[in-house]
Amino acid sequence: MRAIGYRASGPLEDIELPRPTPTGRDLLVAVKAVSVNPVDTKVRVRVQPEAGSRKVLGWDAAGVVEAAGPEATLFRPGDAVYYAGALDRPGTNAEFHLVDERIVGRKPGTLSFAEAAALPLTGITAWETLFDRLDIRRPVAGGANAILIIGGAGGVGSIAIQLARRLTELTVIATASRDETAAWARELGAHHVVDHARPLAAEVAALGIGQPGFVFSTTHTDRHLKEIAELIAPQGRLALIDDPGALDMPLLKPKSISLHWEFMFTRSMFGTVDMAAQGQLLDEIARLVDAGTLRTTLAGNFGPIGAAGLGRAHALIESGRARGKLVLEGWD
Repeated sequence: MRAIGYRASGPLEDIELPRPTPTGRDLLVAVKAVSVNPVDTKVRVRVQPEAGSRKVLGWDAAGVVEAAGPEATLFRPGDAVYYAGALDRPGTNAEFHLVDERIVGRKPGTLSFAEAAALPLTGITAWETLFDRLDIRRPVAGGANAILIIGGAGGVGSIAIQLARRLTELTVIATASRDETAAWARELGAHHVVDHARPLAAEVAALGIGQPGFVFSTTHTDRHLKEIAELIAPQGRLALIDDPGALDMPLLKPKSISLHWEFMFTRSMFGTVDMAAQGQLLDEIARLVDAGTLRTTLAGNFGPIGAAGLGRAHALIESGRARGKLVLEGWD
C-alpha cells in the first residue's frame, strides 16, 4: 500500500508498505482524507526512526471501514468513520490504517471526507479541555462568566470557540494577531477578539467585562503566563495543551489558580477504562455538525495525500501562520 514516511533526519517521502491485517478490536480503515496537526511536525523533529526504517506520521483521518478484527463489534465494513488515532501506533498517512474501534466515531453525514478529517484531534482536545478539565459549566465564584482562548484561530482554538459559544452561556474572548485570523475567530463565534501580540491583561481589561473565570491557552503559554495570572479571576481555572519548556508556577499561587493539562492521547496510550469515551465524543460532535450547531474548521486543502502536499502543510504549520485545519484528500 502507499504511505508517506521519513527516515532519520530526512524529508517526507512516498513509500510502499505491506497492507496491515486487523486483530482484536482493531478496524482496518481505507483512508480517504487526513489533516495535519502541530503534533505531526513536533514528532517529525523529535522522534527519529531507527537506521534503515521509516516512520509514518498522521493522526486525523476520515475513511471507510475495510475490515474488522474478530473482537470488534461497533463497526462493519462499509461504515464511514473519522478518528484521531493513537500516538504510539503507525500514523494515518497511509492508504490503509489500523485503529482501535473504541476511539472511532461515525463520520458526520453532512460533511465530505476532507471536511470530516479536519475535526477529530482538535474536537477531542477542545471538548476534553473545556468540559472535562476546565469544567466550564461550573462557574468560578466572583469571576466573569467568560473564557479567554489564546490562539483562537488555530485548529484547537477554532473548534473551542464554537463549543464554548454554542453549548454554554460564556462570553467567548479569542486572541489573534492578524486581520485574517481575527476575522476567522469572529466568524466562528467569538464575542471579542484581542491581540496576543500586545499585553493580554490590558487587552482583556479594556473589554469591561471583568476578570474571566477561565483561560484556555493553546500556544506560547510560557510567554503569556504572567499576563494570564494578572487577567484571570481569583480561583480561576487555566488549561493548556502546548509544551512550554518551563512555567513560572508561583505566579498562579496568590489567586489559587488551578492548572489543568490536556493530552488527548492519554486514553489510548494507557488503555484507560473510559477509552471508549472518545468514540462517543466523536459521535456527539458528528451529531452537532449534522444539526448545524458546529461546522468544520477546514481552512486549506493541499490536494492528494502524498509527500509533496504533506511537506507544504508541515511548512505552513511550522511558520505559525496557519489558521483552522489543513487537509489532504484522496490518492494520486
